[in-house]
Amino acid sequence: MRKVVIHRAGGYERLQLEEAATPEPGPGELRIAVAAIGVNYADCVIRMGLYASAKEYVGWPITPGFEVAGVVDAVGEGVTRWAVGSPVVAVTRFGGYATSLCVPEHQVFAIPAGLSFAEIAGVPAVYMTAWYALHALAHARAGETVLVHSAAGGVGGALCQFARLAGCRTIGVVGGPHKVEAARAAGADVVIDKSSAPLWPGVEAAAPGGVDVACDANGPDTLRDSYRHLAPGGRLVAYGFHSMLPRTGGKPRLWRLAINYLRTPWFSPLALTNENRAVIGFNLSYLFHRADRLAEGMGAALGGLLSGGLRPPPVTTYALDDVAAAHRDLESGRTVGKLVLLT
Repeated sequence: MRKVVIHRAGGYERLQLEEAATPEPGPGELRIAVAAIGVNYADCVIRMGLYASAKEYVGWPITPGFEVAGVVDAVGEGVTRWAVGSPVVAVTRFGGYATSLCVPEHQVFAIPAGLSFAEIAGVPAVYMTAWYALHALAHARAGETVLVHSAAGGVGGALCQFARLAGCRTIGVVGGPHKVEAARAAGADVVIDKSSAPLWPGVEAAAPGGVDVACDANGPDTLRDSYRHLAPGGRLVAYGFHSMLPRTGGKPRLWRLAINYLRTPWFSPLALTNENRAVIGFNLSYLFHRADRLAEGMGAALGGLLSGGLRPPPVTTYALDDVAAAHRDLESGRTVGKLVLLT
């Protein structure tokens, strides 16, 4: 088998494709011959050496990757739901950038009919993130207004789709004219292209009384203003800090990280109480022990795909050998939808 291994933090050159022994499934596990691998921004942060759970659970060396799709080619003792030859999609806490992978049975799911390996491999991480943010944490209700940053990206597009299904009105923010139609197609009722129009006056025009939910993975560039534009009873959900990290070069500068850390707002419980607002943050990589949440989130995503209420994100594919190019493109901020590696 082949897998991508990062031996220490750095730029794209740290993504080394190496030969390794094919793993054998243990009790309760199955082995997947991987055909497609979802690429997430968290993978880039892992490569930079800044992803806390990667350092806590694995350290160096590490193989990134949270989601794969392929065919079961071996099953361990006690596995009852899957047989060799079954096409599946799976989630994993790291290790996904590989041509063969062993995964616990409860982290494996059937692929909805009509979806390719590339399409379904781009679903789990972003759709579970969106579902968890909007429903498990923010409890978005029909008629509420939801502000979605990076609305043409993987998580942003999924947020727009889940918000539409919930009967919410969605304001999608994008960073270029080529992303506007993708946000609209995902379900954004109002799209603000911040590359050509001021962001916050646009939000104020679309929601004069403020937004009920703001979903923000940008970090210090927008968190403070996202909070300020909440309506009474509004919820700000933070799930990333992309603006703290470089868009080119692949290597963070420590001085810039320090400045952005100081720019990151801190929210007083007293102010939150008096202003009737909430700030919530999460990182799904710390929640793999919650099999119930995993099943519920994947159930919502796969059920939506089966019913036609959700669509898979638009996908751009790369060969596994071109993993560095996939990271470079994702970090640039120019991509739309989801990037997927093909083995």
